[in-house]
Amino acid sequence: MFKGRLKLDFKGDKVLWYIIIILMLASIMVVYSSTGQLAYREKGGNTSFYLIKQLILMLGCIGVIIGLQSVHYKYFLTFSKVVLGMSFIFLLWAKFAGTNLNDADRWIPLPLGLSFQPSELAKLGIIMYTARIIAFYQTDKGCSDEALKNVLLFTGPLIFLIFLDNFSTSFLLGLICMTMLFVGRLRLKLILISFASLIALVGVILVLAFTVPQFEKIGRVATIKGRVTNFFSGAKKEREGSSYQSDQAKIAVAKGGLMGVGPGNSEQRNFLPHPYSDFIFAIIIEEYGLLGGGLTLLLYLIILYRIGVIVKRCTRTFPALLVTGLGLSIVFQAFVNMGVCVGLFPVTGQPLPLVSMGGTSLLFTSAAFGMILSVSHTFQEDGEVVEEESEVEEVEDSAAEEAIEHLNR
Repeated sequence: MFKGRLKLDFKGDKVLWYIIIILMLASIMVVYSSTGQLAYREKGGNTSFYLIKQLILMLGCIGVIIGLQSVHYKYFLTFSKVVLGMSFIFLLWAKFAGTNLNDADRWIPLPLGLSFQPSELAKLGIIMYTARIIAFYQTDKGCSDEALKNVLLFTGPLIFLIFLDNFSTSFLLGLICMTMLFVGRLRLKLILISFASLIALVGVILVLAFTVPQFEKIGRVATIKGRVTNFFSGAKKEREGSSYQSDQAKIAVAKGGLMGVGPGNSEQRNFLPHPYSDFIFAIIIEEYGLLGGGLTLLLYLIILYRIGVIVKRCTRTFPALLVTGLGLSIVFQAFVNMGVCVGLFPVTGQPLPLVSMGGTSLLFTSAAFGMILSVSHTFQEDGEVVEEESEVEEVEDSAAEEAIEHLNR
């Protein structure tokens, strides 16, 4: 898997590395600023606890990125089945024997008081396996229609399990898979039908949620209904609910103005239920103003641009689709988080990638960046790195033969 000893150096797209470091530094600063109340409530006033914890997590994230950037992308192709299978097992485990956190059964308890969110692993598994399927069903004229059937067959059950506890994540994954199919040259007619079906499904769920009381008992349907109602009604209720969180986030944004109130001077961190995770972007704007918020948005837009650059350099289908899916999962999630904080979307609970406090989300976001940098390192500006190329061709050719044999059946 590795060529010689693992060197702890920064490979791949340098601009992407700069942005990763900037986001990590921003995370340490804002998390330290926004966890004061949490520290007094949970750690007896030890405000340094979460600072040290975030520093350790960031070092772990850098280790994950550096480790994965040194792995050739052919291994992501090989182990995509394993990751998808593990995701399915962990999602079932979380559903039937998981820990209830934030009113959602989507965490698996671990030793030492830690917990694991399997939907984060499922994101990687779904994207990796979708890229594999689309790559396998490529023809001279485009992507075979069989690709859509297999994507639905193998990733659909996982997305459904995620939907039961996390509607926003399942919707984003469905959107990302369709985008990957579009990039993979699936017929536009099928993509439009799939997109229309997805929107229709969301519409049916909302209609049933508002018309059939028993339907609210399924998964998080009641939560979805409440958040949609609060978003469109504009009601301002002084309670720990969706409307309350959204209102406090808007107040934080309004207080920030152009330049912000200054680092560590946020007032809304004392009122927002999760200022260090779901609403950390509101704290960024309050303390650093629209300039700080605009810079944060710009960083994710640059990530999107660099993803396009890396995909353009790829000469093989699987790595191009892998980077597309992983990059979009990071950027789409960031846009949703920022949109919620400024009132563009209903409350969703999506963290800001590589900035919000948390363990599972940070580590798997780092894994996504590591895989993107691995592909970037392989397909550099001056051409594809030729080391182990024969092995790559052998893996991809055998996979293509497997797909062709399946089609002939």
